[in-house]
Amino acid sequence: MPIKTLIIYASVDGQTAKICQFIQEILVQNNHTVDIFQIDNSLPNLAKYDKILIASSIRYGVHNKQIEQLIQENYAVLNAKKSAFLSVNLVARKAEKNQPETNPYASRFLKKILWKPTLSVVFAGRLNYKQYDILDRFLIQLIMRITKGPTDTSVDIEYTNWEDVKKFGEKFILL
Repeated sequence: MPIKTLIIYASVDGQTAKICQFIQEILVQNNHTVDIFQIDNSLPNLAKYDKILIASSIRYGVHNKQIEQLIQENYAVLNAKKSAFLSVNLVARKAEKNQPETNPYASRFLKKILWKPTLSVVFAGRLNYKQYDILDRFLIQLIMRITKGPTDTSVDIEYTNWEDVKKFGEKFILL
């Protein structure tokens, strides 16, 4: 019998959605039926799923507020399931900040929520200045200058390590 899996994500520029869709493909190939929802959509009853993956990108240092609210309202159900939290942010492009324990955004978020996911992971996102509006471009460029990242506004760099995403998907299957 297929394993019923739910993926809920928040994605500002599309990289978190792309990562979740990649994981969805891995799960489907391994006997999972997968429902995938962006947080803006109405969500199904979490209790009817065997496994749940919640993913959020970071924008200006915080995870999506709707994701946080979903977790706070459903932590008891989430704690009773095999579950995972996935954070996508540009700080994770640095090797010393690409684990939930060493990534400042993920570690702070995981400490403040009542849900204790079975697995947690952090992936680096994508930096595409051309995609941002003028205010976002300026602010992200400022953040990159502070964190010694690329500031050339013609840059489009995908930092996501797809082999690591694949390994995480395979690990999630084994939960």
